Amino acid sequence: MKTLVLVFHPNITESRGNRHLLQEIEKYSDVTIHDVYASYPDGKIDVELEQQLVENHDRIIFQFPFYWYSAPALLKKWLEEVIAHGWAFGTNGDKMKDKEFLPAVTTGVDEEGYTPDGLVKFNVSELLRPLEATTHFVGAYYLAPFTVHGVGHQSDEELSQKAQEYVDYALSPELIAV
Repeated sequence: MKTLVLVFHPNITESRGNRHLLQEIEKYSDVTIHDVYASYPDGKIDVELEQQLVENHDRIIFQFPFYWYSAPALLKKWLEEVIAHGWAFGTNGDKMKDKEFLPAVTTGVDEEGYTPDGLVKFNVSELLRPLEATTHFVGAYYLAPFTVHGVGHQSDEELSQKAQEYVDYALSPELIAV
């Protein structure tokens, strides 16, 4: 299975959580890493290139930090521009059909904060519903998100362990769509 990791972090070199995840998954030969913020510092997305990347892979991972309980701005823009009528949906738009999409998210708040009684009041899956709905709309499979909570409170050793768990999960051929 060919896997594409679309990294949506505005400054991956200064990231702790996303950088650990990226450093672990990039060790695998059947994985393509695409740092979207580094590729488009001006925010102008090469739609054809992005569509070709998606077409050439079976599983697409959206890796990003949660910002105000949502994805970074460039991910939203990517969705708006790349998932085009006639390519991903509508007449002859079937290029995302049967692809697998997996969100990989880091948060600054501990897991307890993402419960009904916690600070955020919602879990990560609930907050990712728009991404899940988009995936279903284009005929793709949505895989349960991988989340690393409270990255600021974890040691490098703990983040390295989470990164290995990420790879084990994200590259598993046995993931089932939700």
